[in-house]
Amino acid sequence: MTGGQPATDAELGRVLVVIPTYNEAENLPLITARVRAAVPAVEILVVDDASPDGTGELADQLAAEDDQIHVLHRAGKQGLGAAYLAGFSWATDRGFDVVVEMDADGSHAPEQLSALLAQLPTADVVLGSRWVPGGEVVNWPLQRKLLSRGGNIYTRLALGMPIKDATGGYRAYRIPALEKINVDSVASQGYCFQVDLAWRAHRHGLRVVEVPITFTERERGASKMSPAIVREALWRVTVWGFQARRQALRRALGRGRRFP
Repeated sequence: MTGGQPATDAELGRVLVVIPTYNEAENLPLITARVRAAVPAVEILVVDDASPDGTGELADQLAAEDDQIHVLHRAGKQGLGAAYLAGFSWATDRGFDVVVEMDADGSHAPEQLSALLAQLPTADVVLGSRWVPGGEVVNWPLQRKLLSRGGNIYTRLALGMPIKDATGGYRAYRIPALEKINVDSVASQGYCFQVDLAWRAHRHGLRVVEVPITFTERERGASKMSPAIVREALWRVTVWGFQARRQALRRALGRGRRFP
């Protein structure tokens, strides 16, 4: 499903864009300015993990100049998933209706945010997808493209869900959807975190829509991705898939015993 005109405030309510940061001083002013220009009605929460490069202090300065920018400081580097969970909790406590995940490095174009939000009146979760028709990746080597596409194909087959980009990190959730999937119990990180939430949404029967996006590799700062994170994600997906199939088999056998 493709995007359209952004939904009205009456349709969506209050929208919060959560941007986790760790050493993103070069990127933070740029990404916040782009969000504010692209969709002026939304608010921004910067979740900083005590960045040694001064990102947290810079976020405080931006917040002092703009009352639609907020900052949540955490004691140290605790991981992407934990940062988003903290942001989700912050949003829920303050009465927001929608939360958006967005990277600080510019890889997720704020100019495409309206396309994601436009689907929320008829969806619970909207995923920005690189691997549906119209989606693309810019400045990635072929090897990384193949790794991402292959990993998502494996995830789709292992977990039995139709989502084509379960590892992407540009997405929007309605707050009731997060409550339904019991997001507070999520302990996954990195790629695993994104897959975990997508799979929970699928298993709970939520309305999940994928919208094509253009993902652009960062130009400033260092990527936090590593081969170890990818290996961990694939291992966890394998375990989850095995557990799901074992549970399905047990249910099938149980029904067989009751109805010979």
